[in-house]
Amino acid sequence: MANVNPLNEKVSMNNPMTTNPMNNMSSGSAAVAANRMHPISNPTTGHHINPLNTQINPLNAQINPHSMVKPVSHDMIPDSVVPAAHHTTPINPRTSNLAARPSHRRGDHHMFLTSDDNAMMKHIEETHIPDGRDFDVKPLVHIIEDIVHRATPIAGPVHEAKVQAHLEALEEKAPHSGLTEILNYLAYPIHRISMELISKCANKEDAHSTTMSLLHSLTTYAWDTKVAITFAAFAQQYGEFGLLVHQYTTNPLAKSVAIIMELPEIMTRQDVLKQKFDAIHDLIDKMLDVTKCIIEFRDVQTSHSQHVITQELEMLINTAHISTAAYWTMRAAVMCSAMILNLIAIGHEQISSTSEAWELSSLTHKLANILDHLRKVLNLCHQKIEEKRQHDAFEALLRLLRTPHIDNMKILSILIHSRDDQLPLFDGTRKRRVGLDVLRRKHVLLLISDLDIAPEELFILHHMYAESKTQPNRPESNYEVVWIPVVDKRLTPWTEAKQVKFEEVQASMPWYSVAHPSMIDPAVIRCIKEVWGFKKKPQLVVLDPQGKEANNNAYHMLWIWGSLAFPFTKAREEALWKEQSWNIELLADSIDQNIFTWISEGKCICLYGGEDIEWIRSFTSATRAVANAARVPLEMLYVGKKNPKERVRKNSSIIQIENLSHVVQDQTLIWFFWERLESMWHSRTQQDIPGETDPILQEIVTILSYDGSDLGWAVFSRGLAEMTRGKGDLIVQVMKGFDRWRDEVSDVTTFVPALDRQLRDLHSPHHCTRLILPSTTGHIPERVVCAECSRPMEKFIMYRCCIE
Repeated sequence: MANVNPLNEKVSMNNPMTTNPMNNMSSGSAAVAANRMHPISNPTTGHHINPLNTQINPLNAQINPHSMVKPVSHDMIPDSVVPAAHHTTPINPRTSNLAARPSHRRGDHHMFLTSDDNAMMKHIEETHIPDGRDFDVKPLVHIIEDIVHRATPIAGPVHEAKVQAHLEALEEKAPHSGLTEILNYLAYPIHRISMELISKCANKEDAHSTTMSLLHSLTTYAWDTKVAITFAAFAQQYGEFGLLVHQYTTNPLAKSVAIIMELPEIMTRQDVLKQKFDAIHDLIDKMLDVTKCIIEFRDVQTSHSQHVITQELEMLINTAHISTAAYWTMRAAVMCSAMILNLIAIGHEQISSTSEAWELSSLTHKLANILDHLRKVLNLCHQKIEEKRQHDAFEALLRLLRTPHIDNMKILSILIHSRDDQLPLFDGTRKRRVGLDVLRRKHVLLLISDLDIAPEELFILHHMYAESKTQPNRPESNYEVVWIPVVDKRLTPWTEAKQVKFEEVQASMPWYSVAHPSMIDPAVIRCIKEVWGFKKKPQLVVLDPQGKEANNNAYHMLWIWGSLAFPFTKAREEALWKEQSWNIELLADSIDQNIFTWISEGKCICLYGGEDIEWIRSFTSATRAVANAARVPLEMLYVGKKNPKERVRKNSSIIQIENLSHVVQDQTLIWFFWERLESMWHSRTQQDIPGETDPILQEIVTILSYDGSDLGWAVFSRGLAEMTRGKGDLIVQVMKGFDRWRDEVSDVTTFVPALDRQLRDLHSPHHCTRLILPSTTGHIPERVVCAECSRPMEKFIMYRCCIE
């Protein structure tokens, strides 16, 4: 009777094929096999071992015919890892009683559920008493992988291609320097396990018992080391067999050894051998993959312990059932070893063993499911480790930002992480890589944006930056700009198209930029989003010469006052607003150089906008007639609408052709006019002034609301003095009714006040004011009052698509 482990699945005692491979042979075949095996003796085991040959070659071992090498039977493999519903390999009713079992665990992915399974795994765990030694077995596994792929005696075309691909990949890897050191410790255990494999197989011990014996022999090693030692012992046997097969036709010594083993006779069955070794190769591939996963779990527990080993991670690692994976990988090595030894011992009769073919397929499937489970848990572990690492890096960054420093180097080196001693910055003026030292003890403006920064913004920034550098000795020129591209690779993978886009944007910038987005750590990106509030719209985060945050967004200050806002602090912003009054210079700034001339000449200035060309014709005609009648020097400038489209461009052309008024020549400056007005609104709303009592804010909101409507509008000013404004229909009505208020205008100084009174008299309590702000601006106040009636405005969400 066969020695069947009670922890394994029940074996049909009425089926002799499940217990002895010799039953698959005729009596004549058995006699031939017996004649090919030469009995030897040993003082302890009853078999003789040549004392001169301590390094026993399993290929040349003479095996007692009464101690038959026993192939592993599927009935000895517990159905423990793979649920019944997941068995896709056909079941052989002659070699397994699984065919009669119902699929009672459909959809259940737990590794071990039955009492027998749990008992077996308890026994496996009890063999594990590690002594704390930690071996890096990756160099050993690298050699194992090289051996098993080169040693394949014979393979079909598909597997030959796979083997070639594996070998090419191995050759690309750098050799492991630690191999000699690891073999100093593990060479003897590998040899001992190799001997034990030969002995156990020769004594007809079943696969489970042999595997348990190996586990007891390796009790003090970590799981990954147990697997690597056992795998190396098998690889040694497999490599020797493969070496003999590859060389016996050309090497005289190999030929003589092969003749003694009757190897040429065995190799005549090429067709069957191809199938057999293809199946063995598939199983070895899975063994390698599972072994690498087990090693990776070991790395998780050791290499990352300083970061993470938390209770949560330990519990997650426990769900991987490393001991289960180790047991089945070692058992697969036992099975493969037995098959090679059987092939040598029995010859032809073993080549086409149905039992072995089934065992290979079944175990390969089982390891594939174990591998899938390990990889899922491993991915979760790496995810937890990365989350913890990023959390720790984020907290460290926050502490660093709050800590005083002598200069800004430490902060900048954290924000812009240089790898492999690469220069982290690109100088946009000199077009070369530079180090962070160029920013030492300077005010640094971090320009934060994604890759889709608008060309209009780049144009204006370029102009302001170039202007500040024309007089480098001025205090307000003592700052540098660094572009920080925010590209979260966790959300969107880096592609060649993004690389090209990045290089295009970088090349258009005269200031410094990060050499590559990969130098921005995820913890820094989190800080940019959560602490500095970046969403979509570009920001300018200001760091003082000591690296301390002076302003989390000076973008609006730069837009409003340019370099005059230096050093771009909140205190400077507040001081500038205290000096500011509402006038045409604040509103129009430098969108047209003629404005400063008109101001100095004391002329009346009219800025107007809108898209309706018929209203523009009516308004400019009526206004020009009033100015001529009142003998008021008046200049009009068309500023279009925000985000100027084709209609605004056409209007500008018509206005110039018909000589209706001046126009802003550059469409980018029209965009800047409205962007700057929005910046005024954002900056002003953050001042400690109630909106209801803030005249500047009310005027800003009014003009922004004009742009939100589809109607025209106009603002009138006399130099830097009085101003008035109104909607398009009211202004045209007032201008056409000039005869009613002609007497109120005596000269240029009285024109704007008189116009203001007329507009107020015609003001209707019925109105619909719309203030449209982009959601990407970051700061949206909860309460905004209407510029017309000072009542709180309702807030809506608008989706807009404008195609012209």
